Amino acid sequence: MKRTAFQLSAIAIALVTALALAIAPASARQQAAPAPLDRIPVTGTADDGSTFTGTLVPTAFTSEGRQLNLNGTLSGTLRNASGATTGTVDATPVSVPVALPAATCPILHLTLGPLDLNLLGLKVHLDRVVLDITAISGPGNLLGNLLCAIAGLLNGVGDIAGLPALIAQLNALLGLTG
Repeated sequence: MKRTAFQLSAIAIALVTALALAIAPASARQQAAPAPLDRIPVTGTADDGSTFTGTLVPTAFTSEGRQLNLNGTLSGTLRNASGATTGTVDATPVSVPVALPAATCPILHLTLGPLDLNLLGLKVHLDRVVLDITAISGPGNLLGNLLCAIAGLLNGVGDIAGLPALIAQLNALLGLTG
């Protein structure tokens, strides 16, 4: 069966797209795991010029409804604008809401070389084409959230409902169980 250049190009595009979708998740699996957290520096300045400097020692991640929280103990010193100590806290239990950053998920990277077609006397020339499709997850990004969740499933990690699994993974990073 004789195929036209247009048909062969369409087949090549379909094969490259399928290959790119199969390979992209594998590259995400090769990222190194971050080091466990033992202390998080905490600093802040109030409107009156007083400052707080301390550390938060994480003990667990929990959730309240759909909100992810970091539980831990806070230690530090409060100083007024002139630098004099006005208060201290030592191993005070705290629960801090955690905002998850928007994630980007590579969906497709496709590069096509130059293409010349002659379709029954119509000459078509296409220069190099690069197509990058990236999903961005976050509040209000319905399609980005969906595609990142699907990409996570293809990576073999994640759960569309996700929060309980995320808490378990974060607690594992802290060296906790349960």
